Amino acid sequence: MRLRLPEERPAEPPTGYKIAHPMLSQDGSRAGFTGVSLGGALPYGVLDEARCVYGLRHRSPARLCDCGFHCVHDRPSAEALLCTAEHRAAVLLEVSVLGSYIRFELGFRYARQRVRCATVGPCACGAAALALADAGWGRPGWRALAAACAGCVRGRTSLSLPSFARLAGEGLR
Repeated sequence: MRLRLPEERPAEPPTGYKIAHPMLSQDGSRAGFTGVSLGGALPYGVLDEARCVYGLRHRSPARLCDCGFHCVHDRPSAEALLCTAEHRAAVLLEVSVLGSYIRFELGFRYARQRVRCATVGPCACGAAALALADAGWGRPGWRALAAACAGCVRGRTSLSLPSFARLAGEGLR
């Protein structure tokens, strides 16, 4: 017996909200994001397809696996996630849920996404952020970035916010 999910056919893709860390490739040619929990090891682009974090060969989102992109339905729920100490340097993303998805009470788990808008918080010192600068950690081949004001950049690898959006491509605002 095979479990079948109900199908929805919305006129336009659902919108969701999530938090992620902005990333810059080692050579500075690509920009993207990495998740804050399960998918944190796999950086993704503005328009990307989910992969199974366990390396299993099935399409995401698989009903009996945790794979796929995750988001919540409303902006206040995602903003609440930014209050925890380990997620303060993350950015808030507004995404379009593309492809197949599983709807939950609080959000979606889905196969493809387009990041439409990234909202950057203040610098760690409290001033308005003008750039994304090297956060001091990363993944193999990728540097994590964090919001920084002009005074806190101080020679670290950095990108202005418009430069990051241009480098990420796909119409990111």
